[in-house]
Amino acid sequence: MIRSGTLILHVAARLLMPLQLLFSVFLLLRGHDEPGGGFIAGLVASGAFALYLFAFGPRATRQMLRVAPQDLIGLGLCLGVISALPAWWQGQPFLTAQWWTIPWIDFKFSTPLIFDIGVYLVVLGSVLIAVLALMEGDSEEASHD
Repeated sequence: MIRSGTLILHVAARLLMPLQLLFSVFLLLRGHDEPGGGFIAGLVASGAFALYLFAFGPRATRQMLRVAPQDLIGLGLCLGVISALPAWWQGQPFLTAQWWTIPWIDFKFSTPLIFDIGVYLVVLGSVLIAVLALMEGDSEEASHD
């Protein structure tokens, strides 16, 4: 059986993962008025989970996720489709941005945000599927040796 990581990697993963996830949320929300958005935020979040995966292994990472990466992809694709519907219902061209202001927190909620969250989840799920498959395949090869 392969030992997942060292003490330094364990400590670094526990400290850096929450910071990386917080930074990914910042990138996700920043992307509406400035460059950024769902794709790069999804990659940063994937990096956080990959670091945790290298430190603690596939089983611990799946337990931390609490949802299958395939489900993240499905939810992300559904959000992408849902983001197109408000404009269509109002007789506007497909994927025309719609904006709503939430007054008590002064936050502008929009269909581009919904779409970016969908992209975030698709990228996160896709990268996690690939990395988990590689790690689980590697551990299966090691157990056969």
